[in-house]
Amino acid sequence: MRALAPAAPDDPEEADRLEAGRKLFAQPCTFVTGVAALSQLPAMRLPEVAFAGRSNVGKSSLINALTGRRQLARTSQTPGRTQQINLFDLGGRLTLVDLPGYGYAQAPKPAVEAWQRLVRAYLRGRASLRRTCVLIDARHGLKDNDRAFMAMLAETAVAFQLVLTKADLLRRSELDDVVGLLGSELERQLGAHPHPIVTSAQTGLGIDRLRAELAAFAAAPGETRT
Repeated sequence: MRALAPAAPDDPEEADRLEAGRKLFAQPCTFVTGVAALSQLPAMRLPEVAFAGRSNVGKSSLINALTGRRQLARTSQTPGRTQQINLFDLGGRLTLVDLPGYGYAQAPKPAVEAWQRLVRAYLRGRASLRRTCVLIDARHGLKDNDRAFMAMLAETAVAFQLVLTKADLLRRSELDDVVGLLGSELERQLGAHPHPIVTSAQTGLGIDRLRAELAAFAAAPGETRT
């Protein structure tokens, strides 16, 4: 089991993918809407990529790093700050979807349960959803609520990509150990991309690789589709 490695300098195909990702995420990215009920979701106009993970795993920081904008998605040290589904339009070609965190949150239990129902309904009913990035804090690895979420993705036939966050807080040998431990679990998960992407919103590690992965799902310029 390995993380996606940097492309070889002489690999033109991979270089093209990285450049396509760079160009896509250099486009304007704007907040579309926040959704607190399924009925509030906008029409499925563009392909969508969702970001999910435990509360305070770094979803907003990663979205900001991908788009090169410090305050596009609000960040907080308080678990559970994202209390709705937030949608962002990336250059009229891709919709980025910031899902409420699962697991511990500093919010009333009924509110947390409502967010969870909303996320399940979104995953089951959103035909425009092309990929879900499941973020895992590299310092802690997979937890039971991560496994429960991945099982739900398998039930709803939603493909997902595991993304390790906060990798700058570990030594390389520690990162290798974490990636190695994920191997057997991902092999048993339906719909899982076989190789996690190791990232750091602080240093930029892996950001170009993730941009390239997500750019493959974007609509062509001027095209809208579902």
